[in-house]
Amino acid sequence: MDYKSEMKDLRDTLNEAGYRYYVLDDPTMDDYEYDRLLRRLEELEAAHPEEITPDSPTRRVGGAALESFTQVEHSVPLESLQDVFSSGEVEEFIRRMDETLETAAYSVEPKVDGLSVALEYRDGVFVRGATRGDGRTGEDVTENLRTVKSIPMTLPDRLPRLIVRGEVFMPKNVFHKLNRQREANGEPLFANPRNAAAGSLRQLDPRVCARRLLDIRVFNLQLAEGRTFATHGETLDYIASQGFQTIPYRVLERAEQINAEIVRLGENREELPFDMDGAVVKLNSLSDRAAAGSTAKCPRWAVAFKYPPERKPSRVVDIVVQVGRTGVLTPRVVVEPVRLAGTTVTSATLHNQDFIEEKDIRIGDTVVLQKAGEIIPEVVEVCRDLRPGKTEPYRFPSVCPVCGAPVVRDVDGAAMRCTGAECPAQLHRNLTHFASRDAMDIDGMGPAVMRQLIDRGLVKNPADLYFLTEEQLSDLDRMGKKSARNAVDAIAASRDRGLERLLYALGIRQVGQKAGKVLAARFGSFDALAQASEEELTAIDDVGAITAAYIREWLDSPQSRHLMSRLKEAGVRMEAAQQSAGEQFRGMSFVLTGALEKFTRDEASALIEARGGKVSGSVSKKTTCVVAGENAGSKLRKANELGIQVLTEEEFADMLER
Repeated sequence: MDYKSEMKDLRDTLNEAGYRYYVLDDPTMDDYEYDRLLRRLEELEAAHPEEITPDSPTRRVGGAALESFTQVEHSVPLESLQDVFSSGEVEEFIRRMDETLETAAYSVEPKVDGLSVALEYRDGVFVRGATRGDGRTGEDVTENLRTVKSIPMTLPDRLPRLIVRGEVFMPKNVFHKLNRQREANGEPLFANPRNAAAGSLRQLDPRVCARRLLDIRVFNLQLAEGRTFATHGETLDYIASQGFQTIPYRVLERAEQINAEIVRLGENREELPFDMDGAVVKLNSLSDRAAAGSTAKCPRWAVAFKYPPERKPSRVVDIVVQVGRTGVLTPRVVVEPVRLAGTTVTSATLHNQDFIEEKDIRIGDTVVLQKAGEIIPEVVEVCRDLRPGKTEPYRFPSVCPVCGAPVVRDVDGAAMRCTGAECPAQLHRNLTHFASRDAMDIDGMGPAVMRQLIDRGLVKNPADLYFLTEEQLSDLDRMGKKSARNAVDAIAASRDRGLERLLYALGIRQVGQKAGKVLAARFGSFDALAQASEEELTAIDDVGAITAAYIREWLDSPQSRHLMSRLKEAGVRMEAAQQSAGEQFRGMSFVLTGALEKFTRDEASALIEARGGKVSGSVSKKTTCVVAGENAGSKLRKANELGIQVLTEEEFADMLER
């Protein structure tokens, strides 16, 4: 078989397997075999890039990052719907339609709480996807939508042009997993799946979107050149025949049937893989829709019923404080079990100290609960008239309940935070960050290995890594003798990374890679930094008053002093590794854009900073030079508009040599 035939067979096999898995929920191929065939296709495409087709499953993992989204004008407007909030309003809508139509029938569907998009196909091939925007103009998110594996790249029917409308969402199980990962990484949690889906679909790097595992349900046919249909139900059935996941629907006629279906959908919402923020009632006949028309904002032939949030009372049994992996103390209220929005609730978030004080929540109170965004239980109000006679206002702990270190309030927020550098609650995150590539770069010591080391009691702070033996490491799961030896060598090599990398690795608040370099260049050694006052720190470029306070607070902590003592004992280098290459770029600000061939972005940035310059992510009037590689986009255009000097990569290299 020649390579062209093999590539076609691989594409067809993998696309069919993907359709079975993601659309029909009927997998016919195990993950190992799928990955093996995908790797083979990737090899062939690398050797023959001219043979890559739009429907290749390799395009679903995300390509190069974009600099911005372009605007798209919708051929058919993506209208919004009129909201109704009671069965009476639904009946009034049906009465208005029945007055002008002889035998009206209605489609009743769940309303997915996600992000509305239009998918456009030419001759059966997916060519563009855009967000709803204002209904007439949206953003081109085609590359991100390619990563949604339930969207077919090609269709069986090769209509000249077809546009469908759907709702992109993050499945509930994916949402919960993503939030657990974000919590472990110290990142802000998404409030609900809709926010998560919207944030994912608007990532400029499609590879990030691909990792978010978004899904879609198509609910409307916008345009189909060469085909005609009589009813909405016919269009949904046709769309499903083309390989799309469509919204479930029922066609009903009488108001009591429709209201009963709305109730049924609401009662069974927990069984759906997506969040539902209502039920949609639409005229089924397309000619009836045309006769009904639209207002300036909404079609007259449809309404969206909005379910009221379910609220129930329960008694506060306790208020507990958990310490997150970033050191933030999060209070939770423990309540007597209550059934709420389809699940049993035993606790709810209290956000922070200010929230507790504002609502005056006390142990023994009766509180009203609801699920924020139908997901996260929260306290709505306190039933003061039911408060027992002897209750005390809740006092937030002044020391960490895990390690006993002092608790301080963030200068720039309401969060209360443990100051312990060796707090067990933060240990896994601290170790993983310490060993990460941009920090101490300890190869082979990822999150899974760190978890085992903690569980076995082998490490209690990052310094303990330097005292591990081959025997201890080889005893870990999936860590043989060779891997253990390599890990010990990698740990030893990290001793000489230098002060700038060490400062970033320590996880001091607001001390990132750039601040680590600046501090190392200014003080030269950790001992000199440890003697610096807040005033001296604040006087340094890029170190503000809040950052200086965080640095001084960390340096003064007994746990921090113990950690640094252990690191010195382990032979970790406490002096700056990078030597200045001069001050030729002092006072200059650079922006890098496009694809560079001679340097990576990190290498170019390091060369600029070593010469006293700064690297910024955006172009402004303060920018000195823009270094433009291949396919430079909006940053290059802005530089030209502002009259800022633009350098080719060769000119930048010449500047470095001079």
